[in-house]
Amino acid sequence: MKLLVGLGNPGAKYQNNRHNIGFMAVDRIAADHGFGPWKKGFQGLVAEGRIAGEKVILLKPETFMNLSGQAVQAAVAFHKVPLADVVVLHDELDLAPGKFRLKQGGGHAGHNGLRSIHGHLGDGYARLRLGIGHPGHKDLVAHYVLQDFAKADQAWLAPLLAGITAGAAALIAGDGGAFGTAVAQAGSAPKPKPKPDTNAAGPETVIKPQVQTPDAPLAADPRSPMQKLLDRFR
Repeated sequence: MKLLVGLGNPGAKYQNNRHNIGFMAVDRIAADHGFGPWKKGFQGLVAEGRIAGEKVILLKPETFMNLSGQAVQAAVAFHKVPLADVVVLHDELDLAPGKFRLKQGGGHAGHNGLRSIHGHLGDGYARLRLGIGHPGHKDLVAHYVLQDFAKADQAWLAPLLAGITAGAAALIAGDGGAFGTAVAQAGSAPKPKPKPDTNAAGPETVIKPQVQTPDAPLAADPRSPMQKLLDRFR
C-alpha cells in the first residue's frame, strides 16, 4: 500500500493558488486512474484506488498547510503505512516553474507543510517537489504562494500535471528515471489538430461577368452619291 499526500490549503479561496499544486496533482491522479470519490477522513479528504495493481490512498489534509503533519500522521497510523511508502507532493520555490525533483528523505527547506510532517513523523518519506519559481525576494514569498496561477502558467502546468498522472506507477515505485520520462513525454505530446468546421462556407466561386463586345462596324459603301440615287429608282 502506498500513501500519496498532496499539500495545499482547503477551500475555494485557495483552490488555484500556487501553494495548492499538491492538491491539483492528486486530484488529477484520482480522476485519471478511476479512484473512488473523495471522502472525509484523517482530518482531510481521502480517495482510494489502484495503480499498476497496487492499492493507493490519496490524502489532501484540510488542517491548512502549517498543520499538515496531523493529517498525515493519522493516515499513516491507521493504515500502518511504512514511512518509506509515503510520497508527499508539494510546491517548491527553489525550482523553476514546471521542473520537479523526486527525492527520498531530506530536509524541509523551510516549507511549512513539510516542517509539520517532519515534526510528527520524521524525514524518511519521499517527496515530489513541484517547481513554481521564486518571486525574487523572501519578503514576497508569502504573497506569491497564495496567489493564483496566471493564465500563462497553463503552458507548463497542464503538461506537468498530465505527466504526473501518466507516470503515477513509476512515482509509487520510486523509479525517478521512468517517472521523469513519463513527464517529458506528456510535455512533448503533439496537440490535436482542430477539426475542420463542416458548417463553414466553402471557397467563394468568382463568376466573371460576360463582356459584351460591340457590334462590328458596317463596311464602307463603295458607291458614288449619283449611283446611290439611281439605285433608289430602279
